[in-house]
Amino acid sequence: MRNILLVTVPRVLLGLIFLVSAVDGFWWLATGAHLIHPPTSERGLVFEAGLQNAGFFWPLLKVVNLTGALSLLLNIVPAFGLALLAPVMAVIVLFHLAINPQGLPVAIILVVLGGLLVWAYRDRYAALFR
Repeated sequence: MRNILLVTVPRVLLGLIFLVSAVDGFWWLATGAHLIHPPTSERGLVFEAGLQNAGFFWPLLKVVNLTGALSLLLNIVPAFGLALLAPVMAVIVLFHLAINPQGLPVAIILVVLGGLLVWAYRDRYAALFR
């Protein structure tokens, strides 16, 4: 039961968050419109537009989101999926701290879910710090 609460639930929730992000991002690439777009400050919209208009970055970001999400959801090398998503989560948290504070609840959810999974997979990351 403990494994389900501390590993499976955070893994599935984080996977779903990033799967929705990837689908929305690919939808934007195909149509120029978002399926889901939470409230974003003016500066946040400018930042997002910069990422989208860079040409290469938005598709790369969405492929990373999708790869990490599927890794977590399918429980196939989930520690690797989390490692792929960690830099994305760091940027999301900093984005909400610095530019878009109304999104801080989402940032806190990412920190909690990611932190639980880092702890659960700590043995797989240990070799990186030796």
